[in-house]
Amino acid sequence: MGHKVHPNAFRLGVFRPWEANWFANPKDYTKMLHEDLEMRRIILARLRNAGIAKIETERSSNAQLTVTIHTAKPGIVIGKGGSSVDQLREDLEKRFGNRVRISIQEIKQPELDAQLVAENIASQIERRISYKRAMKQAILRTMRSGAKGVRIYCGGRLRGAEMARREWDREGRVPLHTLRADIMFGRATAKTTFGAIGVKVWIYKDQITPAKLRQLAPIAEETVPLAEVVAPQAELIQAIAQPETAQAEVATPEAAVQTPARRPRTTAVPKVEEKAAPAKPKAAPKPKTEAKADIKKPVAKAKPAASATKKPKKAKD
Repeated sequence: MGHKVHPNAFRLGVFRPWEANWFANPKDYTKMLHEDLEMRRIILARLRNAGIAKIETERSSNAQLTVTIHTAKPGIVIGKGGSSVDQLREDLEKRFGNRVRISIQEIKQPELDAQLVAENIASQIERRISYKRAMKQAILRTMRSGAKGVRIYCGGRLRGAEMARREWDREGRVPLHTLRADIMFGRATAKTTFGAIGVKVWIYKDQITPAKLRQLAPIAEETVPLAEVVAPQAELIQAIAQPETAQAEVATPEAAVQTPARRPRTTAVPKVEEKAAPAKPKAAPKPKTEAKADIKKPVAKAKPAASATKKPKKAKD
């Protein structure tokens, strides 16, 4: 039997960071954990239609809680003049008794976020749109926006059937076993009159190398030229250590004078003249061809004479 693993949790620490960044004493850990979970429920319930994909929390040493909301519709979260954000911050401070700082980040490509795609399909199913049509449209949008693979899974009483079943569709490739694969996973629930229908979405963006390999790559490139620079320095040291040999080679000017005297003996000029002389008799064979042509002409004239002699023989017969 297969054991299913959450794609986001499977890649934590490889290249994907945690959504909650804080440390606590063993006594306060459970309290802070439940505070985070309840805070996420409050934000998602209040900003239900804001297209929230992810909520990150961070606690500092001075008991300040920083909440980062990733949303596709920042205008709904901020409100008119920031009224909704201020109200949300005040409610969280009263509820948990800590100073809360809220920052909002916009998602520029919601088609590449698995959580937003799953929520979009669930909302269409609640509005009685065919689940097949919703799945195919979502796949087309994500692939057009630059994804390398998409897989969508729907399960429940599809189209109001009495027996629940599962339907899924896929395009491209989704390598779930590859840790370096940047796969986003999201799920949502469509609450219909005939029951709940679950939606799961996997989106494969691209393959990512770990951050450690990126840091080691420039270091390895810098070490290569260092070895090349050291090699010529050793050669210079050896040349400086042997000055006598260099002086002995320079102290022989007679050898340099004798070399130009030998060059005229081996010049290529007489060779060219000797080659040019035999080239003239080669042009003489041209009249031979004319003589051959003259010899062939009388032979051609003699042939009709022979034919003329044969004709009277036929007449005699």
